[in-house]
Amino acid sequence: MLHDPNRIYIFDTTLRDGEQVPGCQLTTSEKIEIAKELEILGVDVIEAGFPISSPGDFQSVVELSKAVKDPIICALTRANTKDIDAAVESLKHAKRPRIHTGIGASDMHIKYKFNSTREDILERGVAAVKYAKKFVEDIEFYAEDAGRADVVFLAQMIEAVIAAGATVVNIPDTNGYCLPDQYGSKIRFLKENVKNIDQAIISVHCHNDLGLATANSIAGIQNGARQVECTINGIGERAGNTSLEEVAMILKTHQLGYYTNINSKKFYELSGMVSRMMRMPVQPNKAIVGKNAFAHSSGIHQDGVLKFRENYEIINPEDVGIDQSEIILTARSGRHALKHHLERLGYVIEKINLDEVYERFLVLADSKKEIKDDDLLLLMGDGTERNYKDGITIKLLQVMCGDPLIPTAMVKLEIHEKVYEAVASGNGPVDATIKAMDSIIKKEVTLKEFHIDAIHGGSHDISKVNMRVKYGDKYYAGYGFSSDIVKASANAYLDAINKFI
Repeated sequence: MLHDPNRIYIFDTTLRDGEQVPGCQLTTSEKIEIAKELEILGVDVIEAGFPISSPGDFQSVVELSKAVKDPIICALTRANTKDIDAAVESLKHAKRPRIHTGIGASDMHIKYKFNSTREDILERGVAAVKYAKKFVEDIEFYAEDAGRADVVFLAQMIEAVIAAGATVVNIPDTNGYCLPDQYGSKIRFLKENVKNIDQAIISVHCHNDLGLATANSIAGIQNGARQVECTINGIGERAGNTSLEEVAMILKTHQLGYYTNINSKKFYELSGMVSRMMRMPVQPNKAIVGKNAFAHSSGIHQDGVLKFRENYEIINPEDVGIDQSEIILTARSGRHALKHHLERLGYVIEKINLDEVYERFLVLADSKKEIKDDDLLLLMGDGTERNYKDGITIKLLQVMCGDPLIPTAMVKLEIHEKVYEAVASGNGPVDATIKAMDSIIKKEVTLKEFHIDAIHGGSHDISKVNMRVKYGDKYYAGYGFSSDIVKASANAYLDAINKFI
């Protein structure tokens, strides 16, 4: 068979091996939805199910065959005619069908699973391939538990099934037993000692019982395998399968000379879809798609990544569908991280007393595990008079209102160490306060947006005020917090003004 020697085929078994996780079963419509996304992702083969196992699995293979056109649709069988007949029937609508049949290859499986002999197992494997080949051209043969199989017998088996018509030979580390050098050596032995090996693609199917599934798969590739069997998020039996996203990004990051057709920018979205549909959360520290994969909370790391992303990131988050790295603010964060978030929220750092703000930030961070945007806005909005270098500060705010009084506000502002006073009326206490402040500031400022929210609820709650003002041809956002709505509004207005004065 002629294949590009540098092309790695991605065989996705999320919908077969991945779905064998207890409690993670999918409906046929859910499988179709995921399969269409796998098609967009660029996988070469989708293992759609094990048709003989249940009517539901049979129907899923039928419907996936109708719904997906580009990837090969593969159905799993054991080495017997009933399984293969069911697979053939389920694949009749597939544009590119493949039957995946096989039998145990290790002496342990031969003796304790099949109560048989090597000769009998070899004969059954060959017979299954020959029978399946009558109906489907593309036949993949799996030598179950190849990771623990005698390598000479394994080579004999692989040579025989290729001669019988197998187009792909799968060498599974079924129990996740092998070390990478052991597994790689096994693949290399087959590559060098099976005389017709060039007539088939070697496939690797590794499990993660010892946390080595991805490492073993890469070792397999480096020693001659050209198909990798894997799942989204690494889900699967027991400790799971090889993670598709990990293999793809290892090949891309290390530039080993191999390539796939995978669009890695779809990873994060698809990871979330599989996690939700299978009700199986992705661990936060999962490589590539975990919540913390591109999150930095250590002050040293944050400073390094903000100066030059590659200091602490070997993958660009955008390459896997994540907008940007996440700088998590905690008590371990430094001034650089605080500065980054304040700038993101619209504060001009040159105008801010960053050292003073940082000291108050540390006090707040010591009382909370993680500082969110609202916490920062509270920190800034509540401390307007302290946050800005040479900024305007409120020295007095006094409001009178109520039926039948006309709402009136008296405001004293300190500007460059001088205090200015004004009184104004308005259609409400906030309007009166802003008019009084405007008469002192004497700038053409237009209030464009004004929102008030209670942070927790209740009449005693702290109010959060968001304002958006226009000065000249630019817009500025201001935030204020207080248990007094009028004071929170005054703080928000002054916060916006201090950003341009």
